Amino acid sequence: MEKKKVSSGSLLKKIANRKVLILGDLMLDHYIWGKVKRISPEAPVPVVEVDSESVRLGGAGNVLNNILGLGGKGFLCGVIGSDEAGQWMSERVRSKDLDVQGLIIEENRSTTKKTRIIAHQQQVVRFDHEVRSSLLRKTENRIVEYVLAQLPQMDCLAISDYSKGVINEKVLEKVLPAALRIGIPIVVDPKVNHVPFYRKVSLITPNHLEASQASGIDIEDESSLHAAGEKLLKKLRCKAVLITRGEQGMSLFEKDGRETHISTKAKEVYDVTGAGDTVLSTLSLCLAAGLPLVEAAKISNVAAGIVVGIVGTAAIDKVSLGRALSEQ
Repeated sequence: MEKKKVSSGSLLKKIANRKVLILGDLMLDHYIWGKVKRISPEAPVPVVEVDSESVRLGGAGNVLNNILGLGGKGFLCGVIGSDEAGQWMSERVRSKDLDVQGLIIEENRSTTKKTRIIAHQQQVVRFDHEVRSSLLRKTENRIVEYVLAQLPQMDCLAISDYSKGVINEKVLEKVLPAALRIGIPIVVDPKVNHVPFYRKVSLITPNHLEASQASGIDIEDESSLHAAGEKLLKKLRCKAVLITRGEQGMSLFEKDGRETHISTKAKEVYDVTGAGDTVLSTLSLCLAAGLPLVEAAKISNVAAGIVVGIVGTAAIDKVSLGRALSEQ
């Protein structure tokens, strides 16, 4: 008998109010919007005439925005500085009626800030203000203390790893076993140098390049893709590996041997900034609601297809996702 398709409305009700603890690197995304009409006489570079500026929560903060947009409940843990950017982020999170105890301030450490100059819907240049050195021991201890206190009330742990210092082996060796004991799903958007830390998680979502580097296999065709996915599964002993492949969609490898390839749902790609955040968020809520891995991956693929059609860091919302799912 053919399985009855779940309606988009029913799905959104399932994931609504699920609690996701987001652990990861916080950053402020600063945008300068303008247009180019001439080349500078000083150097062969475009002169951008600025129209406006905007700031948004980035990194783990964008994961939070996606979870809230889909009707879930997000709890954020990361590190900010005692600077203007850190203060803005704290106020922004508080304005959403959320607890800010998980925003750990480390003195003498700047908040990560990425500034992008956009002209005619195209990124001209990006410049970063960041510190990627190790956290102070007391900062690590505060992160672990907050996470361990929150985990028993959570439906999922989402790890947003941008390799800015928050995610390290010392933190993970205390956090991951606790989440595993409780039995909640652990979903990870990794950086390649940290992939070995994520043993036994529920799902890890490397992109094509990260999967190739982490497995040591150049992914050039279906055969090498299969080999890389299987090697990562064996290496990490996790439940599943979801390799995101840009315009080629996604490939899900599960520990029971099942392999599922999902075609991209993007109609037009303007900006991939934040697409990984959307995938992480959607997967986390779906697994928190008990949806099967394949169904969760397909839904996250649809969600990612929406945000890549928007210039700048963007978050999905339940209305847009519901409409897109109903069209499938």
